[in-house]
Amino acid sequence: MKHDFSVSVLRKRLFAVSMAITFLFCFLAARFLYVQVFWQEELLARALDQWTREIPIDAERGLITDRNGVTLADNSTAYTVYARANAVTEKEATAKRLAELLKIDGGRLLEKLNTVKASEITVAKQIEKERIAALAEAALDGVYYSRDNVRKYPKGSLLCQVLGFTSSDGVGASGLEKYYDKYLSGTDGELLFETDLVGVDLQGAVAAYYPAEDGLHIQTTLDYGIQEVVEAALLKTAAEYSPKAASCIVLDPNTFEILAMANYPSYDLNEIPRDDLETLNALSRNRLVSDIYEPGSTFKIVTAAATVQESLNGNPSAYSTKHVFSSSRTRAVDGTTVKCWSNHANGRHSNQTLADALNNSCNPCFTDIALSLGKETFYDYLSAFGFGNTTGLDFSGEALGMLLPRSAVRNCDLARIGFGQTIAVTGLQLACATAAAVNGGYYYTPHLVKKIYASDGYEAVRVTPTLRNRTIGEKASRIVAEMLEGVVRDGSGKKAYIEGYRVGGKTGVFGLTCVIIAMKKRGIMA
Repeated sequence: MKHDFSVSVLRKRLFAVSMAITFLFCFLAARFLYVQVFWQEELLARALDQWTREIPIDAERGLITDRNGVTLADNSTAYTVYARANAVTEKEATAKRLAELLKIDGGRLLEKLNTVKASEITVAKQIEKERIAALAEAALDGVYYSRDNVRKYPKGSLLCQVLGFTSSDGVGASGLEKYYDKYLSGTDGELLFETDLVGVDLQGAVAAYYPAEDGLHIQTTLDYGIQEVVEAALLKTAAEYSPKAASCIVLDPNTFEILAMANYPSYDLNEIPRDDLETLNALSRNRLVSDIYEPGSTFKIVTAAATVQESLNGNPSAYSTKHVFSSSRTRAVDGTTVKCWSNHANGRHSNQTLADALNNSCNPCFTDIALSLGKETFYDYLSAFGFGNTTGLDFSGEALGMLLPRSAVRNCDLARIGFGQTIAVTGLQLACATAAAVNGGYYYTPHLVKKIYASDGYEAVRVTPTLRNRTIGEKASRIVAEMLEGVVRDGSGKKAYIEGYRVGGKTGVFGLTCVIIAMKKRGIMA
């Protein structure tokens, strides 16, 4: 019995040892697998970092041009100088020489060379080519440089809120520079030199070159010539009337391409006030996209378009173009009173048709229209014309506007929405809605970019007009366009009249929404 017990104990011990050995083997095998397969890339990167010195090669940022190829955002070449402390053999002499060549604080640089543990120290940025040539002649141990691309804007303040700017590191910070940064930025390369463990270059080592991939270029829908005219007009307006701000947008109603977009005041993109963030934020904000306001009488274009279409649809509640509105100066709605801006003393507001109401910008008439259409029908048109939603412009920070929910709208609210109060829109929303009222009723997604392409001509992206929805029909749109032409020819928009051209528009307390319906002079279409 004792012998059997000893054998049993021995077997158990042997089994335990075998299991321990098996477990240890499996653990080592698993660890080996992890190191060789799963940890391989990280270990290779660490080894490469230990045994090499990297000189970054910046990718050249893509150009931004107008629709005709005029360069709006370009690059100039500068250099960044680096030092590897472990490879600098004579630190004091090197710091002194760099201070002379680069006009920097030599004492501070020497302190860094003696104390900073990082493999590379950035000595100076944006150094001119002439100083780099002198630095190359000095041939200082442990000092090297790489090319940078400094963003330049040949047109200065032109389109400053649209183009935006880049950070000091060359990353898009606002405007198109930010929105399309992934295309413009490209991919940086590097030049690798073999070193020993302390970072000193190895004699006879061969450098490895990984080229940078330059960014793609962007051709916008903008027209430099039109933009110049628009910005000159804003400056003239500012000089004459001293407004706090002024904005203008020019949109092709057939494609919703943005031809010009300007805001006053502006700033020079080559002299960005980076140290004054409050001023920078105020000047760089594209108010046509990000700010909202009550459109006032310019909104009557939408109300008129809705009633014309509903009348053509056979809606008995809708006012037709032949309807004669009450000549009363006021309307009472839910205990509130809506008044016309005019006192109606001259008789111009008597026996008004819809065209007359647009010419005279008579608020009570548009109150009547909104109430006759009713909340559900009118809100359907507001939605079709894009209000209460973004337009989808390829630009960051677009505002939704402000539109009361259907469930919360009272008759007094509806009455005021009819003539552009109790609703807030962006300048872009109003421009798109106006275009969709006169172009046959087609609402496209507005855009600022036509194509994104490489230097060799390869097109990565081409933007074509995208129909978003229909607002009104062709016939209704033609009627609205003719009435708006009458506003400029005979009504409140006479200052926009151009002899020999057909121009339609609508005035408002915040300015003039002017839509070019057709341009005709001496029988020749332009």
